Amino acid sequence: QVTLVESGGGSVQAGGSLRLSCSASGLTYNTYCMGWFRQAPGKEREGVASIFTPGGTPHYADSVQGRFTIAQDKSTLDLQMNSLKPEDTAIYYCATWGGECTVRAGIERIIGRTGYWGQGTQVTVSA
Repeated sequence: QVTLVESGGGSVQAGGSLRLSCSASGLTYNTYCMGWFRQAPGKEREGVASIFTPGGTPHYADSVQGRFTIAQDKSTLDLQMNSLKPEDTAIYYCATWGGECTVRAGIERIIGRTGYWGQGTQVTVSA
């Protein structure tokens, strides 16, 4: 059984930084994808960043490119978020899954059917 536990969420002013962490347990495959997703009130869940294990190239949503950095080390997944904007306010979810390791539209549906989600952590950015 796979379990994902997130930490690092909180409140910050625009322009500030936060670092999210996700600890995974129960992973049994040598190759897999891990990523971060977010969901704002009244919006659908969207991909933020993903990275394939082992040695994959990170993928980022256009909205966070150049501001966020994803990193994976064994069973830990981090998301460094810099230059935060109010529109980054959302619940952020950690996920792991097999197959296509991107954050394109629709990938969250694949995760919902075949992967695993964390419980989510709130990130609030004030103007």
